[in-house]
This record gives sequence, structure tokens and C-alpha cells, in this order.
Amino acid sequence: MKENKVVMAGAGVMGASLAQVYALAGYDTYVYDIVEAGLEKGKHLIAINQEMMVKEGLITAEESKAAMDRMTFTLDKECFRDCCLVVESTVERMDIKQNFFAEISEIAPAEALLATNTSGLKITEIAKACKHPERFMGQHWLNPPHLLPLCEIIAGEQTSPENVQKMRKLVEGLGKQPVVVADINGFIINRIQFAVLREALHIVDIGAATIEDVDTVLKAGMGLRYAALGPFGVADFGGLDTFDHINSYLNAELDDSKVGNKRLHEMVQAGKLGVKSGQGFYDYSGDKADEAIRERDRLYIELAKVLYFKK
Repeated sequence: MKENKVVMAGAGVMGASLAQVYALAGYDTYVYDIVEAGLEKGKHLIAINQEMMVKEGLITAEESKAAMDRMTFTLDKECFRDCCLVVESTVERMDIKQNFFAEISEIAPAEALLATNTSGLKITEIAKACKHPERFMGQHWLNPPHLLPLCEIIAGEQTSPENVQKMRKLVEGLGKQPVVVADINGFIINRIQFAVLREALHIVDIGAATIEDVDTVLKAGMGLRYAALGPFGVADFGGLDTFDHINSYLNAELDDSKVGNKRLHEMVQAGKLGVKSGQGFYDYSGDKADEAIRERDRLYIELAKVLYFKK
């Protein structure tokens, strides 16, 4: 097993971005896909991302070239045979992921760590297809992982604590910020994200505020406080007695529906899917989508410079 060789399986948006993360950290990084078109798309995405990172001063041109030189794009499954880590970012279907790991866990060295970048599928269920499931776990990144520092490491029922700690140390070595969570539905980020979205939609549905004003509250207030302190830190500074008092009467009025939001469902049924369809909560028609993506990336990069891209 080569201690410095990793394989990113799937050359889509997440796989391509993760390849940059590992290559920039010094790993010999193989990007595997089942079709040449997928590899070409991955190369294109990486080139754009690297160009943006150099332009914004996150990395130098020399660092970018060195990272690109460490990447190998391949259709050959032999790349898994001597790697120390496999990170899979394929289609979000249980059968596809199980079939992939049933085969790859036989090819990869027995001591190699295996991870899936699923955003919601049960780690314990995928692990049932793995040989040596004690080395299998989730490695959940947010899009785009080359700019966002968070990585959720999800331990399945058979994942050994020793391998979880190995993975945590590995992710820290990438310059990222790992957290460890049990194999609960939604992990940490999606449970909190959807709790916030549920209440945000409820506030708009009852006519208490506009979509724009709810977003402003998150961006100009809560988002900044949470980015600095997290919910528990914010509560400590606000005074737990104050939070306990508010907790005693506000919880009864919060949305606790157990089904999907009607407004959101109707928007999806009408083809309003957000940036990718040109219409969501906001208008992205014409060239507005490209402008929105560029502005999002600019903001992410400015935040990333403060959070962890420190020269």
C-alpha cells in the first residue's frame, strides 16, 4: 500500500473538487470514473476552480501547477490496488454505492480506509457490502469542498474507533475542519439546515416576513454569530437563563410539521428548482445564474480566506 496515494471515485462536481483538496495537500491523487466524458468534465471543472483560486490569491500559480501534476485521471480500476484511501462521490443510490464498494473493497488493500461522500444514505447499510467494514465510514463534504472547510466523518455501526481517529487526523492534515457524528439520518449539517429551512418557510408562509428579509436575518445576523461561535457559544454569551426563558414560551410556536413544506413542494412540481432551472425563491433567468454563481463563489472565497486559507 502506498501511504501517499488516494483515489477519488467519481469525477463530478464533488469528486473533482475533492481531488484538488487532496492534491494541494500533497497526495498523489487519482481521479477514477467509468466514462472518458466524466473524466474530461472533471478536468474542466478543476481547471476553472484552480484558475479562480490563483486569481483570488488562495494559492500561487506554482502551487496550482504542483497540485495538477499530482493528479492522474483514469478509467482503470487497478488504481485502487495500492492506495491508502478511497473516497467515493457517485450517484446517490444505495444499490450503486453498495455495488461499487463490494467490488472495490476486494481490490483495495485490506488496511486502506474507505469513505463515501453521501449526504444522507445510511453508512451502516452501505458498509454491509464492504469487505472489512471496520475501515468504512462517511466523509461528507459541503459543495464546494475546495473552498469550504467542514468535513463530517460518519461512523457506521461497524466502523472501528481507531479508523475514525485515523480519518480525523487525515482530514485535519488537509487543512480542513473535521467533526465526528454517529450514523443518524441527516448527520449534523442537514438536520440543522433543514430545521432552519422549515422555520424560515413557516415564517414566510404565515406572512410574517418576506423571503428577502428572512435571508437578510441569516446573512447579516445569525450567520455571522454562528460562523464565529456556533449555537452553543451564542447561547453562552447571550446568557443561558435568557435562552431558557425564551425556550419556555417560543418552542410552542415553532413549526414542528413532520411532512415536507407545501410551498417548497409546489415550486418543485412547477419546475422551479433554483439556479439550475433559472427560477427558485429568486430569479436566475438569462445570465443571472452565472452572475449568482460568481457572486456566491466570491463570498465563499472571502469567507474561506478568513476561516482557513491563512498564509
